Amino acid sequence: MITGREFLHGSTTGIGSMPHRDVAAALSLIRENMPLGPHWPQLPGLGGEESFARQYLAPLLKLNILGLKKGEAPFFYDLEEDWPEREQAFYELYLDALENEQGEKAAMGFFAFPREAARGFYAFLEGGWSSREGTKPLFVKGQISGPLSLGLQINSADGKAAFYHPGLRDILVKNLALQAKSQVRALKKFSLPVIIFIDEPALLSFGQSAYTALASEDISAALEEIIFAIKEEGAMVGVHSCAGIDWSIPFNLPLDIVNFDAYEYFDSLLVYAEEMDAFLKKGGILAWGLIPTSEAIEEEETAVLKERFLRGIERLANRGVGADLLKKQYMLTPSCGTGTLAMAQAEKVYRLTSELQAALKQI
Repeated sequence: MITGREFLHGSTTGIGSMPHRDVAAALSLIRENMPLGPHWPQLPGLGGEESFARQYLAPLLKLNILGLKKGEAPFFYDLEEDWPEREQAFYELYLDALENEQGEKAAMGFFAFPREAARGFYAFLEGGWSSREGTKPLFVKGQISGPLSLGLQINSADGKAAFYHPGLRDILVKNLALQAKSQVRALKKFSLPVIIFIDEPALLSFGQSAYTALASEDISAALEEIIFAIKEEGAMVGVHSCAGIDWSIPFNLPLDIVNFDAYEYFDSLLVYAEEMDAFLKKGGILAWGLIPTSEAIEEEETAVLKERFLRGIERLANRGVGADLLKKQYMLTPSCGTGTLAMAQAEKVYRLTSELQAALKQI
């Protein structure tokens, strides 16, 4: 099957976060180790506005439909008397971005990252990153928070997680969709294919006793709206989750890539062999997060990680997943972002990712 994703087979990229406070140093590490699939670096060490959730809230804060208090979760003003007017202002901007040719540029600019919330992104765009001499990238990668992960970290005015409120969930989803579209348009300046990973670690919550009110239909619908928004811009889409989740959710979505933590949570995939095989037969790509982003990185070596990969293919093939597809339709990534690691550990993560890619070319 020809899907247009073949150029990604055997490629590498990063998840997003890095521990650096020096933007140039972060970009240099990416350039040296992921020259064919560079990503822009999220740098939470530069301040709270670059954190996983906060980075995507600026449009809602500017519209005053979301509030922040030190030490508390962000919250919606949905019980205020003028909430309908605030809500209407959001949807007017949203519709302008999609339907009004005159207002589209201004509306999309409104949903772009503020510079102070994404310094790595703007440095990447403005030449702080450049391809390694003699190497032309295959693609560039961006990332965005998933709607469930964001929606469980933001509250309604009654203190309940916003994802449980259909109206608030819709605002979060549409906000993320427009931010993703804005990001894709910016990354197209490189005239290369663009990939966006939706980072959704909170998928782990589905099925747990503390989150019984979560419905798979709501999660899938929220993700699907963002996926389609990204695809409308001509980009490819992956979902990343660094936990043992219900993998039937991403495998049944219209995704190009499913990225999983193959180091700590490989076994969680075994019971979804049928869904995985169907995903691969449609041309989907498994992005193996084989390089640990924990203290385990201190002891890891390329040869051992290669054996993990080969053994993983064998175990999945024994469950009925096509071995030929597994050996062909894969990417390599760190298991998660490196933002919580020491600098030397992050550097080793990126180096081992590059070394493992080279080692697997021989299989």
